[in-house]
Amino acid sequence: LHIAILASILSLIIYWLIRDSHRVRSLSGKHVFITDCDTGLGKSLAKWLDKKGFCVIAACATEEGGQELRLCSSLSLKTVNLNLADSNSIARAVVFVTQETAGKGLFGLVSNAEGTAPVAPTDWLRIEDFHSVLDVSLLGLIEITLKLLPLLKKTEGRVVNLINAKGLMALVGGGYSLSKWGMEAFSDILRIEMQHFGVKVSIVEHGFLKTGIVNSDVIERDLLRLWNRLTPEIRDSYGEQYFVE
Repeated sequence: LHIAILASILSLIIYWLIRDSHRVRSLSGKHVFITDCDTGLGKSLAKWLDKKGFCVIAACATEEGGQELRLCSSLSLKTVNLNLADSNSIARAVVFVTQETAGKGLFGLVSNAEGTAPVAPTDWLRIEDFHSVLDVSLLGLIEITLKLLPLLKKTEGRVVNLINAKGLMALVGGGYSLSKWGMEAFSDILRIEMQHFGVKVSIVEHGFLKTGIVNSDVIERDLLRLWNRLTPEIRDSYGEQYFVE
């Protein structure tokens, strides 16, 4: 019994030593770039890392979102406008990050985005409905990651991709789940490739957060809009009762 207790204590000590060896030291001067910081998880993370002492560069989709974030953060936190569906906007944000890091490189990239995705059966949708989410939450995040990799290699930094776990459950049609599974695959491949450069790539699958995205009124309005634009053939194949239920 005494040997078992001693072994348990030693195991805990070893665990603590290993855990503490992975803690980030000297946070001052380390730059972290975070996408989608207007609201929700991105905004909360930007504020938390700012308080910890990181040099946070927060990307916001609107000027109002950036202004609100600056008002509740330290002077070291910087914001930049970013539209992940626009390559020119991405290029401007990369220039801003490059200037802010002043040759030091980027310590961390936190990718987080929730594109607008209609919730409906697949054959109710058009290709533009898929683009509305994939261009932001998959292709946009991939593009900005690719363009920031040189800065991450300089510091042997890390990429952290935040993925909403609800998107990993294929319950409805559209591009939402596709974007999340796509980011999972992209992250897994990038992790293997970046090991050579000392860049770490992680996935954080977070749970269901209370955000404006989950809104039954919005979902119902979207469903009605999509139903009304269906061809008579598709609408008849479902029947009026399907939509009512």
